[in-house]
Order: sequence, then C-alpha cells, then structure tokens
Amino acid sequence: MATFLIIGADRGIGLAICRQLAARGETVVAACLGRGEACAGAGIEAIPGIDVTSGSAVARMAETLASRDSSVDCLIHVAGVLGLDALGRLDYDDVHRQIEINTVGPLRAVEAALPRLAPDAKVGIVTSRVGSLADNGTGGMYAYRVSKAGANMVALNLHHDLSKRGIAVAALHPGMVATDLTKDIPGDFEYITPDAAAEGLIRRMDALTLETSGRFWHANGEELPW
Repeated sequence: MATFLIIGADRGIGLAICRQLAARGETVVAACLGRGEACAGAGIEAIPGIDVTSGSAVARMAETLASRDSSVDCLIHVAGVLGLDALGRLDYDDVHRQIEINTVGPLRAVEAALPRLAPDAKVGIVTSRVGSLADNGTGGMYAYRVSKAGANMVALNLHHDLSKRGIAVAALHPGMVATDLTKDIPGDFEYITPDAAAEGLIRRMDALTLETSGRFWHANGEELPW
C-alpha cells in the first residue's frame, strides 16, 4: 500500500483519482481548496484550505504531511483553472491569475512537499496538450496555453533536478474531460468522464519509472511533443 498526495482534489479529475486510489486500498491524502466534504466517508484524508497560490497554505500542507510521520510515494498535482480569451479582448489580471495557479502553483506545491517525498517517489503534474508548442495548430486561449506551457517546463525542470534523487516526474494530459473547467469551450469534442481520465492518469503514474521520467504523456498512453 502506497501513500498518494493529490493536490486539487475537491471535484472532477482530482476527486475521481482519490476515490479510485482509495478503492484499491491505497492511502490517499487530498489537498483541497475547500473543506474536502466530497472526500468524507471514502477513506480519504482531506487537508482543507490549500490554495496553491498561497505560500502559507502550501506550508501548512507540508506541516500536515510532516505530522503524519510517513513519506509520500506519489504526488499528483491536478489543481488548475481555465479561462477563455482571444487577442483583442485579453484580461491581463486573468492572464496573471491563470499563470499563478497553473504554472507557479505546481512548482510551489511540489517544492513544499519535497521533504516528505520518498526516495523513490513519483511526481505527476496534470497540464494540457494545449501547452505543447509543437501541437498548437489553432492559436487562441492565450492565458491557458501560456500557463500550461509553463507548467510543462516546470515538470521538465523538476525531472532534471529530482531524477538525480531517484524521483521520477511526468507531465500529464488527461484528455478532453467533461468538467466545470471545460463546459464553456466552444466546439464539438468527444468528451470523456472524470472517472475515465482518472483511470488513465493513474495507469500513467503506475507505469512511470526513472527511464520514462521527463516526458509528456497523454492519459491514453501516447507520448506528446513539448
């Protein structure tokens, strides 16, 4: 039985990951922005009030982990936001907000949790293929694309640092998932459920090794270009 830390576990993909891991008997610690009510009764330990833009909040998360006196075997950072924009009507406050949550957030959270990671731990950062430079064929979604490209760089940088310590790191794309985050995206897409995305992401983390560290993976197992 391994200990998993899921950051951004209030709902959607993060909550689905927590429930599936708990169901297979893992120890699950859920860092939630809210109070973590959805985790109650599912064998999941919730740490409430963890805003990844707040240094004091992530420090409190680290203190809670330290008080458990156990190591984290796998950290999956899911917390993120998506805002729609277009050239000519950019809201720069929102651009900053998305970068703070989507790019700086995972870096801040992983760094805070680092002392609690097991020597052979795994770290997964849920980003998005829209952050891929090579995969951008349509443009638009400036803040989200930029913030997720930054998150990809965070994951790759962490790989270079943490692989020296025996810790494997992956950037993860969950697929086009039907959640509150994606409901306003215009267009016709084949959406998958949060449960299906969670299954794929868990498989990717189960399969992650130092040999496959430092790569960008679709939940379906496809390797994506940076």
